[in-house]
Amino acid sequence: MSIEGEAGAYDELREEVEELRALVNTLLTIIMEEADGVQTGAAPSIPDQPKRGYCM
Repeated sequence: MSIEGEAGAYDELREEVEELRALVNTLLTIIMEEADGVQTGAAPSIPDQPKRGYCM
């Protein structure tokens, strides 16, 4: 493979890595949001359960 071909392949892989990094960051942001409202008290709590350490 020529140097130009290797450079093009490298650039393409770098772009894919950047796209995947952005996707992972987006997914982590979604996961880390308090979607169920447990921390704000907006969600109903399960009776006789500890206040921390569980997830709905």
